[in-house]
Amino acid sequence: MAGRAVAGRAPAGGGELVSAPSASPGRIGLVSLGCPKALVDSEHIITRLRAEGYALSPDYVGADLVVVNTCGFIDSAVEESLDAIGEALSENGKVIVTGCLGAKGDIVQQTHPQVLAVTGPHQPEQVLEAVHQQLPPLHDPYTSLVPPQGLKLTPRHYAYLKISEGCNHRCSFCIIPSLRGDLVSRPVDEVLQEAENLVAGGTRELLVVSQDTSAYGVDTRYRTAFWNGRPVKAKIQDLARELGGLGAWVRLHYVYPYPHVDQLIPLMADGLVLPYLDVPLQHASPRVLKAMKRPANAENALARIRAWREVCPELVLRSTFITGFPGESDDDFEMLLDFIAEAQLDRVGCFTYSPVDGAAANALADPVPTELAEERKQRLMELQAGISADRLQRHVGDAMQVLVDAVDDEHAYGRGPGDAPEVDGEVIIEGGAGLAVGEFAEVRITAASEHDLWATTLKNAQD
Repeated sequence: MAGRAVAGRAPAGGGELVSAPSASPGRIGLVSLGCPKALVDSEHIITRLRAEGYALSPDYVGADLVVVNTCGFIDSAVEESLDAIGEALSENGKVIVTGCLGAKGDIVQQTHPQVLAVTGPHQPEQVLEAVHQQLPPLHDPYTSLVPPQGLKLTPRHYAYLKISEGCNHRCSFCIIPSLRGDLVSRPVDEVLQEAENLVAGGTRELLVVSQDTSAYGVDTRYRTAFWNGRPVKAKIQDLARELGGLGAWVRLHYVYPYPHVDQLIPLMADGLVLPYLDVPLQHASPRVLKAMKRPANAENALARIRAWREVCPELVLRSTFITGFPGESDDDFEMLLDFIAEAQLDRVGCFTYSPVDGAAANALADPVPTELAEERKQRLMELQAGISADRLQRHVGDAMQVLVDAVDDEHAYGRGPGDAPEVDGEVIIEGGAGLAVGEFAEVRITAASEHDLWATTLKNAQD
């Protein structure tokens, strides 16, 4: 579940590095674990550190101290985070811990009492304060250390844009509200200014993330702000429309299927936003969904999906599901398989249920054996593999715009409108060695597998 990026190391972080100042208060290493929202927190931290003159170290040995941004969502993520802290302590010795694990009581201090400080998620000020206590900053008003778009741990051509923090839902399997609090939406003009800076700095794709993207602005009653001389409401459909005018791809993640999500689909059909919707459905059985404290109407979800595809036939739908939730019966699971077969989703992720310390689901009766949960996961993914292969096969012969992520001596590797980085497939461009990372390429799809597409550039196809 948790990914890792180390600030200053180009292959891992992928971001553009800024040369170190001639005088620096110290060198900071950063290990970033977890979801894209945590990655954005890490980017804010290193941006602030560089603005104050700190240099970034690509390894433990060259760092004066290390910041570890942790994930604490499920047990495996907690274990990985604790291991990463232990590794940093072993290799460097001076470690500051932040992130979701910091919000889970004193588990960090109990496991690693040597850490210098522990903060919770979305607390860059506290992280900076902890760094200042160990390495006081220097003041240099004559040197610009940070580009307007800030420092990024992603490649230069795409960036995650976090629009809110926290969540108002109380799903029984989730502890995000206890870690990150209730929904707090960023001002819409602030989000748009960050997005504009990113695009001006070379970003070609904006990946909009939050814990509940479609709830954006609910907590502020959709407060209006002025952007480029005109009023804009803090609503996801208004924000998406404005982002779509910046000249970059806009991809929406974690879109809870409220009724107003229907208003996003015409924006996708018109090309303002990528025809890609990441909707966390989790299950299809009303009984299981009720236990999860999720909306319990699979038939309504199927009707919504059919209506969305009527408006935007190119729409790519991604979702995630959980098998082995406490009380999930054979009939519940068969209902989920029937839903998968009927919905014909393009991209699907599946996790076996994992008890999370502090989650309400821990108290539910009838736990499902781990082996059975895993068996159900495998059956679901085998079914989805065939669906994915069929849906991708329909693209063979189509022209497609692809954003290039990597190039080697023979091929280029990119993503089409239906592919989010790291979680979806890729487009392998045969003979694309002359393409450049971060550019858009026009290709012709020549073949498909269960997850990936093969293509040649339109120029080569014409040759």
